[in-house]
Amino acid sequence: MENIRNFCIIAHIDHGKSTLADRMLELTGTVEMRKMKNQMLDQMDLERERGITIKLQPARMEWKGKILNLIDTPGHVDFTYEVSRSLAAVEGALLLVDATQGVEAQTLANLYLALEQNLEIIPIINKIDLPAADVEKVSQEIVNLLGCKKEEILLASAKTGKGVEKILDAIVEKVSAPKSKEKNLQALIFDSAYDEYRGVVIYVRFFGGQIKKGDKIKFVASAETTEVLDLGFFKPHWVSAKNLADGEIGYLITGVKDLEKAKVGDTIVSLDENTKALTGYKQIKPMVYAGIFPQEGNEYHKLREAILKLKLSDSSLIFEPTSSQALGFGFRCGFLGLLHLEIFQERLKREFNLSLIVTTPTVAYNIYLRNGEKMVLTTPNEMPDPSKIERVDEPYMNIEIISPQKYMGELMEYVISQKGIFKNTQYLDEDRLILSFDIPLASILVDFYDSIKSISSGYASLNYDFSDYRSCEIVKVDILVAELPVEALTSLVYKDEAHRVGKRIVERLKDVLPRQQFVLKLQAAVGGKIIAGERLSALRKDVTAKLYGGDVTRKRKLLDKQKKGKKKMAQVGKVEIPQEAYLAVLKRDQN
Repeated sequence: MENIRNFCIIAHIDHGKSTLADRMLELTGTVEMRKMKNQMLDQMDLERERGITIKLQPARMEWKGKILNLIDTPGHVDFTYEVSRSLAAVEGALLLVDATQGVEAQTLANLYLALEQNLEIIPIINKIDLPAADVEKVSQEIVNLLGCKKEEILLASAKTGKGVEKILDAIVEKVSAPKSKEKNLQALIFDSAYDEYRGVVIYVRFFGGQIKKGDKIKFVASAETTEVLDLGFFKPHWVSAKNLADGEIGYLITGVKDLEKAKVGDTIVSLDENTKALTGYKQIKPMVYAGIFPQEGNEYHKLREAILKLKLSDSSLIFEPTSSQALGFGFRCGFLGLLHLEIFQERLKREFNLSLIVTTPTVAYNIYLRNGEKMVLTTPNEMPDPSKIERVDEPYMNIEIISPQKYMGELMEYVISQKGIFKNTQYLDEDRLILSFDIPLASILVDFYDSIKSISSGYASLNYDFSDYRSCEIVKVDILVAELPVEALTSLVYKDEAHRVGKRIVERLKDVLPRQQFVLKLQAAVGGKIIAGERLSALRKDVTAKLYGGDVTRKRKLLDKQKKGKKKMAQVGKVEIPQEAYLAVLKRDQN
């Protein structure tokens, strides 16, 4: 145990975590140079394409006689739960700050999480090789933030490898070795994955005892018993080992077939020992809900299996079966944010070859009825009759925007226009500040982050967490296409914004829906009252093209016949709404 150092890398998105991990793997000889590639620890094609880390990923290295267990973490606010799980499995954290950007919102959020776990923090300024790097200024920001000495801050360029040796040395010197807390077997499940050939693969950190192949174990929370079929550690691929012991990070492959039995946060103990469970993780509450339906009804079971497999490696996901008259059978899923939803949707398409319809995302409202009952509303179609509602409460978020001072006025004006309530301002230095607001979650659901970036020319960063529930007035806006309601486009909006939102949706539908053989009515309605409408003109075949001269009545007769045909089609015709139309509704006005 004295030779083990467990640590993770935390930072704002795009500050160089994965690149630093790459250099560490190279320098320690963990991965051969011929096998090395960029973002080595990012296993998904989606992560490489977008240049972001979505899943935490462990790796084991050796440096100067010590075993270093690294966990690379995501940087986006939607994946904070991944970060919190990583922090519970380590004793130290590398706080990575971009030399050109300085301290940003998610830097602060992740730092606070690490401090809550009493981890050893090693501050590092990355990207010092860039022309725009301002090491002096960023150093002062870190000193103000941590209260550390300037000399304690390490300087590095993960891209060139400069300073990485000193970081590895600092990990060995500063991060404490794991301390034994329990003689008997006690292991925390901090993540899991599904492998086509091996089944459920459980990622564990050992806090006591040891384990070997063939041992009988028990999952405390589910009371499931099983046998260890294989075990090992990450290099970063799976390497089988004879045993794993106290303080180590590794993986287990067991006889568990039910994906629900190996829950993240559960404790593994020996079958014949009465060991207490570890604290585990607090249950996370989803912030955003959306319906996921297969485009082909016969793919429902395939979708269910796919969601179960993704749930195994994404413990913040919540889902339950649902059905819709328009869309058939599907699932109501809860997410931590819009990016979380987007990544989940993309993984279902790519990894499982599914064609999907995703309904308009909504937040979870608390509905208090006049008869004293309370219900949680996550889908517009469950909205009760307004006469039965006593009041509706919506979730509010604490948000922090870190920005250069010159954008302060425009940012405040924009956030307040989105129903934000200003709280206070803190200065990081003479030029950069932190703006704090309370704001409804519904206001930051779509396009809010893009607008913040646009106003600040890309310099501002945003972090948010849940605050409380507050009263609001919302109504259900139904969208009718050819006078038939489209359930997937139904949304919950503020009462005073219903007309604007309804008008925007029908205008966007007009732009994206293909023209039909008849005039298409596009309408928005609240409680049966039409509040906005558009018409999509019909495709028109030239039925008179075959006429050569003759009386004008012949021409008029053909046109009248065509007109009657289109009128009949308008009454009985059905409209196929393409996926682009659903996606177009998700985008909100920038003003």
